[in-house]
Amino acid sequence: MPLVAFPGVFGASLSAQHARNTDCVNGPSNRACWSEGFDLSTNYYEKVPDTGVVREYWFNVENTTAAPDGVEMPVQLINGSFPGPTIIADWGDTKLTKSKKVVHVKNSLQNNGTGLHFHGIRQNWTDAMDGVPSITQCPIAPGGSYTYRWRAVEYGTGWYHSHFYVQAWDGVFGGIQINGPATANYDVDLGHVFLNDWYHATADQLVLKAATGGPPTAPNGLINGTNVWGSKGSRFSTTFEAGKRYRMRLVNAAADQHFRFMIDNHTLEVIANDFVPIVPYNATDLSIGMGQRYDVIVTGKQLTSGNFWLRAIPQEACSESDAVDLVKGIIRYDNSSTADPTTSAYSYTDSCADEDPSNLVPYLALNASSTYAYGEDEKVEVQVTDNALLWLMNKTSFHTQWEYPTLQQVADGNRTWLAKQGVIHLPRADEWVYLVIHSPFAQDHPMHLHGHDFWVLGSGYGNFDTSMKSSLTLVNAPRRDVVMLPASGYVVIAMKTNNPGVWLMHCHIAWHTSEGFAVQLLERASEIEIDHDQLNSTCAGWQSYVAAQDVGQYDSGV
Repeated sequence: MPLVAFPGVFGASLSAQHARNTDCVNGPSNRACWSEGFDLSTNYYEKVPDTGVVREYWFNVENTTAAPDGVEMPVQLINGSFPGPTIIADWGDTKLTKSKKVVHVKNSLQNNGTGLHFHGIRQNWTDAMDGVPSITQCPIAPGGSYTYRWRAVEYGTGWYHSHFYVQAWDGVFGGIQINGPATANYDVDLGHVFLNDWYHATADQLVLKAATGGPPTAPNGLINGTNVWGSKGSRFSTTFEAGKRYRMRLVNAAADQHFRFMIDNHTLEVIANDFVPIVPYNATDLSIGMGQRYDVIVTGKQLTSGNFWLRAIPQEACSESDAVDLVKGIIRYDNSSTADPTTSAYSYTDSCADEDPSNLVPYLALNASSTYAYGEDEKVEVQVTDNALLWLMNKTSFHTQWEYPTLQQVADGNRTWLAKQGVIHLPRADEWVYLVIHSPFAQDHPMHLHGHDFWVLGSGYGNFDTSMKSSLTLVNAPRRDVVMLPASGYVVIAMKTNNPGVWLMHCHIAWHTSEGFAVQLLERASEIEIDHDQLNSTCAGWQSYVAAQDVGQYDSGV
């Protein structure tokens, strides 16, 4: 799976699609508005409201037990909830200063480090807040704390999760809701709808099985942290009213399941992918890869009673699951009803391909550079070993050290990078960089980039070569932070070097990340802003814990 980077000339263009009305107020009848001088047409990559509001959250990560589908399991949770608490803010909240804090994390786990990654948050000039142990910080040691500070420069739907080992899939995750304008009107925001696979074994047991015997098979799945297992458990349900329009924030938070989402007999009006508002389109079902988010609006039917299945269907083309028809919730039009629906699913094609890119049209039109110079100076060869134990890049599985993160190396002035650290150097400011990722492996992979939205210029089956440059979409291509890399195919993405930091790019299948399927982009290293005191104290705490407990690192470090 080669990955090629070739820089180009900075030259994005912006098309203002709608005149700005500074007197409009955001509400059910006009969601395009926001505040004076800010609305859907605002280039949110360059201009952000300054609300002056600071949102503070206190999170306690702890060992406990839970029964999401009725089967009691050991879990690791934040504040005892599954999913964890939702971070809610308005676009522009938290003007960044050292005295203003956002998320305080206390590690009360018995024998695990931790750290929180805020998935999809660009962390503009706040690389140290990206929350990736071995990359931007040392793990938070048991008994230790870490305060994350970042500004809501984007708006829409995100989520946070642990980036320590496979801890996220034991329950250390939750939602991020940043209120802002939307590309269609709605009456009620129902918040997050999390889609998860669920196993009756802990994630650390599962990742060992994946390394030796291939991906484990999921016996069940969850919707917003709940489902049934035989006669146990309960289903997620919500009530609709006739004619009302409901916004749902869909998140695929699975370890290793690609879902197709639908609500029987209802149409989904899709208004955003990841943190990018799009021109609305209608669909009966949505293909959602791991880490991806879609915001949809569903209009209530003219009914006073009735029950309809809400479905998250694992796609067998890339998911090992015994729960293809088990992951369901219920939409009710009478909140006193307890009956199961008798509705039927829409027909669909089992596939792990992304939504058709012609549907994913960003509302804010920004073009990728129309001129660039192709270069082959940055290549990463990605393979899988014969026994499927490790993913390889440049014939080396990605591996970093919990106790000596990349950001600490940058702070120390260390410029000696090992091949297994997978560092791609991007030293120049405001350049376009094009990444060509090719996979000979017959499985789709959700590729996630930290610290940036990227432009998806093209994808397909087979190999990409320079003769195919003319087929790339440079004019208002889809933008997002997770894209599906086709099985035995390629994807071409573009990004701008406008955010100094060290940014992880990895497959969001839990087992593959652990097995080394990652690289890191070291962007404008000399300009990265570092809080040396916080970095050093967290690493000192972790090193003391490791020395006392004889802790071993068994995976890639991310």
